[in-house]
Amino acid sequence: MVDVHLSPPNVPDQPVAGAYDWPDIIERLNRLLRLRTTPIGMKMFETVGEMEAVPRVRRPTAIHTTDQIVAQAARLGWTVGITMDDLVGAQCGAVIGLHRQDEEWKSGKRMAGVWFEDIEDSHKHQVAMDTVPYGKYAAMAVSPISSGRLDPPDVVLIYATPAQTILMINGLQWTGFSKFDFGCVGESSCADSWGKALSTGEPSVSIPCYAERRYGGVLEDELLMALPPKFLPKMLDGLDSLSRNGLRYPIPQYGIQQDVRAGMSASY
Repeated sequence: MVDVHLSPPNVPDQPVAGAYDWPDIIERLNRLLRLRTTPIGMKMFETVGEMEAVPRVRRPTAIHTTDQIVAQAARLGWTVGITMDDLVGAQCGAVIGLHRQDEEWKSGKRMAGVWFEDIEDSHKHQVAMDTVPYGKYAAMAVSPISSGRLDPPDVVLIYATPAQTILMINGLQWTGFSKFDFGCVGESSCADSWGKALSTGEPSVSIPCYAERRYGGVLEDELLMALPPKFLPKMLDGLDSLSRNGLRYPIPQYGIQQDVRAGMSASY
C-alpha cells in the first residue's frame, strides 16, 4: 500500500469536543466529492471503560480483523469498539498499539514463505511499518463521523476513488503547499493509512491491501485517505476554491484527439 503524508503550516492542534460542525463537513464532502462510502472516525482510548461509554457502541461477539471493524462503520454505519481480545492476531493489534511490537512480532516469521521469500524480508517488512506505540491504549472505536459519537476522533478515514483522492490532495495543497511523500509496505497496508495517521498526526493516502479487500470489503477502485480531523476544514476550503475554478469532481473527459488549447487555457 502506498502512503502519503503532508505537514502544512498553520494547522491548529487537536481541538476539543464540539469544535467541528459534522453535518456541515459531511454535506461538503458529499457535495464536492460525491462519496460512495461513509466517512468514519477512529479513536483510541486509554481504558476499556472510556470506549464502552461511547453512545450506542457495539461490542463484537466474534473474532475479527481491524479491517472488518473499520468496514462495519464505513459500510454498515455502525459504531464499534474493540480491545485486543476482539482481534484475530498480533498484526492487527500492533498497528494500533494494542499489541506489543516485540522481537517476536518484528521477526515476521508468520509471513515468511507466504508474503515474503524468507525471514529476512519478513523482518524488514515488520520494522518498516508505521505503528502506534504500545502501552498507552487499551481500546479503539470507529463510527461514522456524521454520528458525532467520537467527538473528535483521532483520525478520519475516507474511502475514495483515485480521482476523488487526488482532488482531496489538491485541496490540502491549495494553501501552505507541501510535497507529499509516498511509501509502501505492501501487505498490512493499514500501517500506511490509520497506522501512519495515528502515529504521526499527518494525513496519509494508501492503496488498501489484499486483506483489506478480502476481509474489509474495500472495492477494487478504492483508495483510503486517513487524516486527523483538524485537516478537514483546510481540505474542504481548498476543494471549494478549486471547484470555483472549474476543477471539480467528477473530472470530465476532454477527449484524447481534441485540440487541447481551449481546455488547457482555462486550467493552466
